Amino acid sequence: MTSPDAGIAASLTRISGELTSVVDSLATGDGADDVLEVLGGADRVFVLGAGRSGLALQMTAMRLMHLGLAVHVVGETTAPAIRAGDVLLTASGSGTTAGIVRAVETATEVGARVVAITTAPDSPLGRAADALVVVPAATKLDRSGTASTQYAGGLFEQAVVLVGDAVFDALWQRSGLSADDLWPRHANLE
Repeated sequence: MTSPDAGIAASLTRISGELTSVVDSLATGDGADDVLEVLGGADRVFVLGAGRSGLALQMTAMRLMHLGLAVHVVGETTAPAIRAGDVLLTASGSGTTAGIVRAVETATEVGARVVAITTAPDSPLGRAADALVVVPAATKLDRSGTASTQYAGGLFEQAVVLVGDAVFDALWQRSGLSADDLWPRHANLE
């Protein structure tokens, strides 16, 4: 039997309600603007996430590039070595994703700073971060329906997109650049 709440409109209403709750929580939380200071002072920004979180961060990488920042996606063949003065921007709901934690350790060892988006501030990722955004959402393994009714970390990944866009927008507003100033950096080999 199909639930009466199984339509797209009902799902959009439920999902947007969860996102509104996350946005309200982040808007009143502490420390999120630290991300702006860390990224704003970066020589280069390296972006790393796994799975859908990684895809969400790639969107942020593109926007930061539009601002004129030197941005590299970790794992791409053209990504150079990270070094002191650089920033590693990461996202992991659990904060324990092995490849991300290892990259954070490497970044820290060479003197780079770390920006993290996670649900778990006491995780290895959260503890290592120089700037931290804590998203009140379920991780992909939480199927309780308590923190989110969405499947496998969907709310966290959506929040990563929103946080990334908010970071870009705040840095853009601070830059004084116009949309016309940014446009020449937009991809033209599409």
